[in-house]
Amino acid sequence: MSKNLTFSGMSKRDYYDILGISRSASASEIKKAYRKQAMKFHPDKNQGDKAAEDKFKEAAEAYEVLGNEQKKSQYDRFGHSGVSGAAGGPGGAGFQDASDIFENFSDIFGDIFGGAGGPGGAGFGGSSRRSQTRPRRGSDLRYHMDLSFLESFEGVQKEINFQSEEDCTECSGTGVEKGKKPENCGTCQGSGQVIQRQGFFTMATTCPTCRGAGQVVKDPCKRCKGQKRVSRSRKLKVTVPPGVESGAQLRLSSEGDGGFLGGGSGDLYVALRVNPDRDFKREGLDLVTDIEISYLQSILGAQFEKKSLNSDVTVEVPPGTQPGSEIRLKRKGFPAFRGGGHGDLVYRVKVVIPTSVSGNEAKLLREIADEKGEEVKEKSGWFS
Repeated sequence: MSKNLTFSGMSKRDYYDILGISRSASASEIKKAYRKQAMKFHPDKNQGDKAAEDKFKEAAEAYEVLGNEQKKSQYDRFGHSGVSGAAGGPGGAGFQDASDIFENFSDIFGDIFGGAGGPGGAGFGGSSRRSQTRPRRGSDLRYHMDLSFLESFEGVQKEINFQSEEDCTECSGTGVEKGKKPENCGTCQGSGQVIQRQGFFTMATTCPTCRGAGQVVKDPCKRCKGQKRVSRSRKLKVTVPPGVESGAQLRLSSEGDGGFLGGGSGDLYVALRVNPDRDFKREGLDLVTDIEISYLQSILGAQFEKKSLNSDVTVEVPPGTQPGSEIRLKRKGFPAFRGGGHGDLVYRVKVVIPTSVSGNEAKLLREIADEKGEEVKEKSGWFS
């Protein structure tokens, strides 16, 4: 099947700048920096402050990437485009409010704050339980595709193979054998959190037994072994439009991981990398290459039939063409993949000066020099 696609990209703040750390920061330094930002902009301390809430969301998104070794590696290599699926989708667009952060990243907050500190001091166990028992959107996926220079010029359709996750169809994503039901967790009595009291303080932490689900599986599904999710191999035809360049990203809507408990699927992002060509290069929308001509052709002009990237073209060299000048064939360059016309095919002139000439050619050149009154080196030899 072939999928429609859209292009993605936006300007965002650097995650390291958000947390105020260097790119060489250790995992513990990253966590410490995030703890500081989260405590500073926590909604309970800044009630009604929209700017603080935005900074709280921004810091959570940064930690969600930099606190994960694999995502951090992708970010260090490709920037924001390398982690487009992080934090609820490109640009962290999945964060609607602080509660949304707590529900989506309760494991992060539980690790840093020991499970406490959600809105109103409710803790994270309840949020974690709700997020595990209600429909949720699946994760976005990322695929890297290499293109030849010609494919980027003409466009191409390619079949890709990748793995995605989805709810187990045998148990409908519950992890329980068909006909059976999960049981309430005996540790938290089904609440998903454990209450700890120290003097006047009460702290709610995610239940270590059920991990906030509030339920445990005694009879796991045989297909997914109680994991609720299964992986499957997929094939998909991706249409790459003409004119794309390295760094462009295609979004295939709803082709990522399947949703949880009936939630919507994530998206698949195809990151494009164009391999260089031996003879041609790209400058904006222009297709650029060199053309070599003789000194006589540069003086008198010439006409060539040349092989362009994907067609034959006629190149007219005007008389008096100078070395380094450009010959442009209008609208023969790259198309703009978002619309807006074409670039040009540009030939950059290199004039080849011979290192030696025949005796007759030298004689003719000397006659021309005499005609123009130009001084040239005298002929060497016994009879000069």
